[in-house]
Amino acid sequence: MADQTTPPQPPAGQQAGGTPPPPPPPRPGDPVPAGGLDPTQVFAAPPAPPPPPAGQGDQGGNPPQPPQDMGPPPPPPGKQATKDMGYDDEDLKVLAEVGNYRFGSIMATLNNDHVTAPAHPETKFDEQKFLSLLRGSISLTRDEKWRIIQSIPKLSQFQIDELQKILEEEKRKFAELSPKHLLQLQKLEQRHSEDWKDLQSLTVQASARQDEQQKADEIRKQLGL
Repeated sequence: MADQTTPPQPPAGQQAGGTPPPPPPPRPGDPVPAGGLDPTQVFAAPPAPPPPPAGQGDQGGNPPQPPQDMGPPPPPPGKQATKDMGYDDEDLKVLAEVGNYRFGSIMATLNNDHVTAPAHPETKFDEQKFLSLLRGSISLTRDEKWRIIQSIPKLSQFQIDELQKILEEEKRKFAELSPKHLLQLQKLEQRHSEDWKDLQSLTVQASARQDEQQKADEIRKQLGL
């Protein structure tokens, strides 16, 4: 009769082979080391490799990438789109559904209140512009945006400048997509706007907890505890 004994399992939270998994990256509200968060902790997983060229699959059998969007970008709000301008029936239908929405218009109604950049004596940049670009990204999660902000003290000037360029390029590319994408972009932007407001609330709560802790420490110090 075969031995039915169950083989020993690694302890909870430990991978086979005895190597413990790396600790999860911090989340909004978690303590941040003095001097800022290490930039290597910004992303929970390494960025995905770039996709193959449009129309080509890889050796793993993945489906080919969709063709590049060749339609004209949406007209400014209030300007009537016509087929003579290069728009097709789907473009016109989506434009009628979204009204005056254009990519970035939802995020433009928000602000950066309560979300501040830590001190960064080694770098110079427009903090509000940086935060606004970060706020408007629909490719970064709420937690990634928070971790980028917390890593600012450890970012070089080159890294800051490059990150701003990437965020500006993302904003430009999404704004230039044809009207066919506006409904999807509207949903994504709405979701990310809620994430940003959530981050603002979490930041206020974390600040309040820190103030309460400081007051408690002062009282204990005065009492000689």
